Amino acid sequence: MNAFTRLALAATIALGGAAAQTIAVAAPAAPQAAIASPFVAANDGTPLYVKDWGPKDGPVVVFSHGWPLNADSWESQMQFLAERGYRVIAHDRRGHGRSGQPWANNTMDQYADDLDAVLRAKGVTRATLVGFSTGGGEVARYIGRHGTARVAKVAFVSAVTPIMGASPTNPNGVPEAVFNTLRQASLDNRAQLYKDIASGPFFGFNRPGAKTSSGLVDSFYVQGMQAGAKATYESIEAFFHSDFREDLKKVNVPTLVIHGTDDQVVPIDTTGRATAQLVKGARLIEYAGGSHGITDTHKDRLNQDLLDFISK
Repeated sequence: MNAFTRLALAATIALGGAAAQTIAVAAPAAPQAAIASPFVAANDGTPLYVKDWGPKDGPVVVFSHGWPLNADSWESQMQFLAERGYRVIAHDRRGHGRSGQPWANNTMDQYADDLDAVLRAKGVTRATLVGFSTGGGEVARYIGRHGTARVAKVAFVSAVTPIMGASPTNPNGVPEAVFNTLRQASLDNRAQLYKDIASGPFFGFNRPGAKTSSGLVDSFYVQGMQAGAKATYESIEAFFHSDFREDLKKVNVPTLVIHGTDDQVVPIDTTGRATAQLVKGARLIEYAGGSHGITDTHKDRLNQDLLDFISK
């Protein structure tokens, strides 16, 4: 290497170093914003997926979904209310949707404690709790275990309360044979079970003259198959046999009960009407001819009824 080459190399290195220093001074690395997690932890560490939509300073409405669905089943109600200034929150029940799939603790007591974990993590106070089907039981058991300090109002929609299954103290409930059939079908071919439920009694598509929506059937099926096999199997026990009569006696806030008169899954006589009788001052709205899945089949009416109830 001659003298000229050595001089050129030294100049290149010097210029490169100066350029690097200039860049480092002129363009410091920008701090990265923290990424908010969509999960909160249950008291046993199970991750619970949570949707939190709408203005964060708006009145809070918290939704609990049915079996074997997830928070997506509330999207029509959540969008409607969020667009009107409400903060709307819904989580995937443990073992369902995007939440963790623990092997144990798929019980109504744990579901209620999970709802408590969501409310605490989100700093929720003075919320309206809305529970559909199994979610109605979850809301009732939450109040039974945790009280109403964080609750302003309650709405039960097609809820399994006060008790769904037949028993010595509930002789007119859904027969035990239905429970056994559901559990066995869940073990044999739960994918087919979900399609049969959705294309039949859930939305009332098995009624004469009913027009089946393949979209609703597919949505039910997809949500069901996102859930874990063991969790959905054990959840049948939770929603079918849990007795919420003592929980409902502790409901001391304004309460709305909405139920379809043609609910083939959770018959209105022993659930919706009985719930309205057990909760002091509860208002019952019956949807004539309404199926179990009124969150979709009667969504416009349900959205307005919920808004009227929450806004007063």
